Amino acid sequence: METDWLRIVRDALLGILFQPFYYIAILLIVMQYLRQIRQERQLFGVKLLHWQGQLVCAVAAGWIVGLVLSVVGIFVGFRLTPDAVLWLWGISVLLALLRVRFLCFAYAAGALGLLQPAVVALGLPDSGGWIGRMADSLAQLDIAGLLLLVALLHLAEALLVRVQGDRLSTPLFLLGKRGKLVGAYALQGYWPVPLFLLVPAASGIPGAELPWMPLAGDGGGYGWTLLALPTLVGFSELTRTMLPERKAGRIYRGLLLYSIGLGAVAAAAIAWAPLVPIAALFALLLHEALIWAGRLQESTAAPLYVHPPEGLRILGVVPGTPAEAMGLMSGEVLLKVNGMSVRTRDDLYRALHLQSAYAKLEVLNRDGQQKFVQRARYAGDHHQLGVILAPDDQAGYYVEPGAVSALGLLRRRRDAKRRETAAPPLP
Repeated sequence: METDWLRIVRDALLGILFQPFYYIAILLIVMQYLRQIRQERQLFGVKLLHWQGQLVCAVAAGWIVGLVLSVVGIFVGFRLTPDAVLWLWGISVLLALLRVRFLCFAYAAGALGLLQPAVVALGLPDSGGWIGRMADSLAQLDIAGLLLLVALLHLAEALLVRVQGDRLSTPLFLLGKRGKLVGAYALQGYWPVPLFLLVPAASGIPGAELPWMPLAGDGGGYGWTLLALPTLVGFSELTRTMLPERKAGRIYRGLLLYSIGLGAVAAAAIAWAPLVPIAALFALLLHEALIWAGRLQESTAAPLYVHPPEGLRILGVVPGTPAEAMGLMSGEVLLKVNGMSVRTRDDLYRALHLQSAYAKLEVLNRDGQQKFVQRARYAGDHHQLGVILAPDDQAGYYVEPGAVSALGLLRRRRDAKRRETAAPPLP
């Protein structure tokens, strides 16, 4: 039996490496990274994201999470088939053509859960031809098992957001309610997660016996095997009103509650099949409710990243610059530079030119306390010390939030809109 399981594990590992959907997931992540870099260059004239290192971290984290979930799945067992992989990814890709955020198995599994009873009620599995074959394949899917899998994936996503969420943020300029630009943060992270699910072996496929009984029951007389399932988990949120780490904490709690709630409903559907359509609808509606609740909170709170009367609000910090070395953080306020009060971008330029050898800053930190930082300046340093300020009347571009499709990621277009009313900088 040990030899059988070594062979099954080897075949599953090779299976994930030859799965085109795994590489599609990585390609979509790279496309999103490149879009983010284009936005950063248009808005700030500098690249903040080093996508190669980010991609390596995402792939590594995905494998770690995938292996942990696979170990959990060994004790659960899933009645999934290779057809389930095709259905999940097929529906996900179709939905992604409408909006990238729909590239989530919660939407695909929920849609399949609503389509399945409709197909059966219409008698399509018995209609013959390719339509009948597709309908029969859909009718055989274990929707409750898919929804339980979605719950586990969102639990993994919640943990990834908890660990990495605030580090996956990028600053933006957005158009506020009154036509004035405000600063914001986009928090977005994606991870390709390979899963190896314990499934009953089909006739003609060599399986192996287990010394325990998974929750899904016996192996159907043919034993058990591992099904390689490439998945993609991720999130994308905007905040004008919170620090990135606080917003990431809210996203984590929302995903955690979603995974627990969906897991409970999916388990009930496994025990009582008539609940499957209700569980599928629950997966869709609760996922949308989380998104709209976040948008409602953002729309009712005051924006954080605007300049107060006493100074200049820091929106972000360019990595590897003096601002990072001095410990400046987003949300803080520059009060004085080299002894000169700064209330506009031009004030900052003039204050920095008072001393070319060093910079001494008076800063209001996130807790409302004043602090003093200083650092020597060298040739080649960023002209603004690496500080990205909240937008003012001189800002030339902003991002207009909206639905982004998978095809939209491929377009080599400007991702930021030009602000026609931008004021020229002072000489």
